[in-house]
Amino acid sequence: MQTKAFAAQSATTPFAPHTIERREPGPKDVAIEILFCGVCHSDLHTARAEWPGTQYPCVPGHEIIGKVTSVGKEVNRFKAGQIVGVGCMVDSCRTCSQCNEGLEQYCDGPVGFTGTYNGPVGGGPNTLGGYSAAITVDEHFVLAINHAEKDLAAVAPLLCAGITTWSPLKHWGAGPGKKVGIVGIGGLGHMGVKLSHALGADEVVVSKDEAQMKKHLNSFDMILNTVAASHNLDAFTSLLKRDGTMALVGAPATPHPSPAVFNLVFKRRAIAGSLIGGIPETQQMLDFCAKNGITSDIEMIKMQDIETAYARMLKSDVKYRFVIDMASLKNG
Repeated sequence: MQTKAFAAQSATTPFAPHTIERREPGPKDVAIEILFCGVCHSDLHTARAEWPGTQYPCVPGHEIIGKVTSVGKEVNRFKAGQIVGVGCMVDSCRTCSQCNEGLEQYCDGPVGFTGTYNGPVGGGPNTLGGYSAAITVDEHFVLAINHAEKDLAAVAPLLCAGITTWSPLKHWGAGPGKKVGIVGIGGLGHMGVKLSHALGADEVVVSKDEAQMKKHLNSFDMILNTVAASHNLDAFTSLLKRDGTMALVGAPATPHPSPAVFNLVFKRRAIAGSLIGGIPETQQMLDFCAKNGITSDIEMIKMQDIETAYARMLKSDVKYRFVIDMASLKNG
């Protein structure tokens, strides 16, 4: 199926209209008309080849909300007209121990999981994401959306920013009796604050500067570091309690400076990482957010304004996530 999209043809060329091919739905496929697509920092890193391995033409977008237009004959979880989401993955091996545990993001298959755009993590055919009018996805990687219709645009960032913060918060036990620090208040960080509160963490502290954070020395059970730029981690590890963990979810283009070891060994502190979330966990997060009225804070843009949005995102000039109204692509 020929489908309208916006693509970057190289690391230095601006996004422009482009026609792509979407497959006709197979027996287990769901065809989706895309209504809204969030703009993630990963989109920018990939399109500008700040991370290795970008394949062109590049059509980013992995925070997708859409309406089912048709389903394959073996699909039983979704039907035409239903509102659904697609996040960062559209396939994995589905046979390894990670996939069997519902942790498809850590797939041990030959090429790892298949990203919604820019192909499998380990290489392979290019995949094209949500900066487009439609997408066809295997049923396993399609998510049910139960938010009110008026909130759908603000639900889109939950498919990446929401699950990327939910997964580590749940894994490291954010909840009643715990103190959680959030480093960086952008698309990811503001969701970290909302979810930490909703999970019942007694205190959630936002880092504004080092001086403010010094008041909280040795006090955090967990710090969620969402910053997508290289920075000194020591100022934050020193704020952790004994046995506290700082989980890194931001992915900078260049490495962080090596952390000081004494900061870690004298309090048995840990620096860890977390990658998005599996499909069952993502559905759990979406259901929790629908039940508790949680959405992202967004600014809606037209597809044609993506270059301006990227420039503003680099200056942190958005509170807190751009979302593309895909009607601007389909009607334009």
